[in-house]
Parts: sequence; C-alpha cells; structure tokens
Amino acid sequence: MEAFSDGVFAIAITLLVLELHSPELEEGQRLWPALLDEWPQFAAYLTSFAILGIMWVNHHSMFRQIQRADRGLMFLNLLLLLWTTLLPFPTSLFAEHLEDDSINANVAAAVYSANLTLAAIAFSMIWWYVLRNHLVEHEMTKSEMRRSLVRYSMGTVIYGATIGISFISAKATLLIVFLLALYYAFEQVRTRD
Repeated sequence: MEAFSDGVFAIAITLLVLELHSPELEEGQRLWPALLDEWPQFAAYLTSFAILGIMWVNHHSMFRQIQRADRGLMFLNLLLLLWTTLLPFPTSLFAEHLEDDSINANVAAAVYSANLTLAAIAFSMIWWYVLRNHLVEHEMTKSEMRRSLVRYSMGTVIYGATIGISFISAKATLLIVFLLALYYAFEQVRTRD
C-alpha cells in the first residue's frame, strides 16, 4: 500500500510543475519583469509542492507505525489519494486567478481550500481508523489516543476556516495554507519508542 501511495504522490507532485509555463514576451519586453509577473504561478506551485511533500512524509510517518492494513484502511487511503491527485487542478486554478480583482480569485481560493480540507479530513479519518481498530504497533491509552487525534486533526479545522477566509482574501488564504503546511512539517502522530 505504501509503494502504491508513493507512486501516486510522485505523480501528483510531478503534475504540479507541468502548470508552470514560460511567459510569453511581447516585442521588446524583458524576461526578468515577465518572470516576476508570474509570481502567482510560482507561489501556488511552491505552496502545493510543500503541502504534497509534507503529506508524503507524514504518510510514511503514520504507516511505519501501522502493523497491518485491512480493507477499511485501504479504502480510506484511496480517499486520501483522491484529494492528493486532484490538488494540481485547484493549484492551477488558484494561480491563474490569484490576482483577479473579481470574485474569481475568491472562488479559486475556496476550491483550493476545499481540496486541502478534504485531504486533511481523509488523513484524520485514517489516523482515527488506525487507532480505533488497534492497527498501530504500540499501545496507547485512551487519553493518548484522544490527544493524538486532536493534535493531528487541528489543521483540519484551520483548513476548513480557510474556505471562509478565501472570500475575504485569496492571498491571505495562500499564506495561511502555507503556514499550516509548516505546522504539519512537524510530526503529528506518536512515533515508535
């Protein structure tokens, strides 16, 4: 299951870069300013690359603690991979409309945030399922399980809030999801002793 997931993460992260294009220069236009005008593409790409990379690392961190996988876990993992593989589309949409002075920027940011929220929910569902069905290789008290679930799922609430924030500021949404990726860069699940 990990090898299949690794392949899916690799494809999704590769698809992100395919949306980066050289700027089309008009007669006499210099390349450097044209590249700077492409900052929304690079900002969305870097944010989504960080998110997917951290998701992949956390996926490994979680699965190295799982002693066995069952059918339910496999389906929940597929749900996570669904949102993972979809991320290049809202990333492209967000980058394309980030500087729009219309509702389009807000809608694109909300679609992006919704995708990330659904991925976070899927991640939390996996961890909840693993703990509930005692699939981890170490024993955890109910209190440790609860704390682990709360810590692991805290970002899900913030991702959900960014959907609303998207309609206030698309740029703020991009910054918040980037900062949330940094939060998730630190291991959220209990590691082996």
